[in-house]
Amino acid sequence: MTEASPAPAEEPEPTPRPARRRRWLRWVALGTSVLVLAAAGVSWALYQRLNGNITTDQDTAEELARHEDERPAPAPSEAQNILLLGSDSRDGSNSEYGRGGGTARSDTTMLLHLPKDRSSATAMSLPRDLMVEIPSCRKPDGSRSEAQLAQFNWAFEFGGAACTIRTVEQLTDIRVDHHMIVDFTGFKDIVNAVGGVEVCLADAVSDTDAKLELEAGRQVLQGEDALGYVRARKSFDGSDTQRMDRQQQFLGSLVQKVRTNGVLLNPTKLYPFLDAATSALTADSGLNSLKELYDLASSLRNIPEDQVRFLTVPRKQYTLDANRDELVQPAADQLFTQLRKDRPIRVGDQQDDPTDGKKAAQDGSSSSTYRGMTAARDACAADSAKNGAD
Repeated sequence: MTEASPAPAEEPEPTPRPARRRRWLRWVALGTSVLVLAAAGVSWALYQRLNGNITTDQDTAEELARHEDERPAPAPSEAQNILLLGSDSRDGSNSEYGRGGGTARSDTTMLLHLPKDRSSATAMSLPRDLMVEIPSCRKPDGSRSEAQLAQFNWAFEFGGAACTIRTVEQLTDIRVDHHMIVDFTGFKDIVNAVGGVEVCLADAVSDTDAKLELEAGRQVLQGEDALGYVRARKSFDGSDTQRMDRQQQFLGSLVQKVRTNGVLLNPTKLYPFLDAATSALTADSGLNSLKELYDLASSLRNIPEDQVRFLTVPRKQYTLDANRDELVQPAADQLFTQLRKDRPIRVGDQQDDPTDGKKAAQDGSSSSTYRGMTAARDACAADSAKNGAD
């Protein structure tokens, strides 16, 4: 009897070959690298595009350098003063608003003061019809204008941003550190990028000149209507004072919209906003890059809305022409001193009597309240207050 042959031993399960595993890991690493590089490439391309959108105002820098010895000294602290200019140029994409020709005036001018500690922001409007001393300025054709007493917005027509900056510095003795210029089309694009801005009207408005047809009450305005709203005068009370108030209220609502709509934290909303904002800007070399604008925005990110203040320089009807304005003194000089010395500004619905020298000490030590508003104000607050008083 033959012995049974032993059963064959079970073969162990094959294990992945080291070479195959290495190849698989290499493919994973390569795929990951490709995705990372692709994302980085897209991000870099978008960054470069946004950077390229901004127009650098080199001419202004060169002209200001020629007059450096006339300018106020830079602030010793890290406080900054930025001049915001709204250009009414009718050239290029703005031709639908009238005939071009290379000239423009700045019908909206605000001096934005940012204190050293960035705990607040104050935007001071300068009326277009304010009578001021405008220095001799270089014109676009290379000739020079005569130094003269004229309405403020002529400075921009005479010599662009450089002439306006020199006029503001001569008027206030405040050094303008940077400037930004936005035209009609750029303004509309920014408003559209955030999905419109809320306003409140006591009465319906119909203004063919401003291309404006609006109902009474609370509403959200998109680009063309928003532009008409901040530009119109005839359909309201016809005054530049009321128009400046509307512009300040609109900017306050814009600040609220950018914050509450999650624009700065939502990539799908942030890029269109940045694209519109950078395309709209002409800026000096200190604010002509996305990084510089981001650094500026980051420093302002934590300012409470009730500390974002808007006001107009104290002024009254010009003695020699009822259609022009002049500064109220010493209140105006007091305000300039407070800004120059980086002291806090108070705003409210009521203004201290600007002709009272006791309340408007020129050394800036008084605690005067200037007529104005903050970005925390509700769009319908003014009308509610008015109706409650009637």
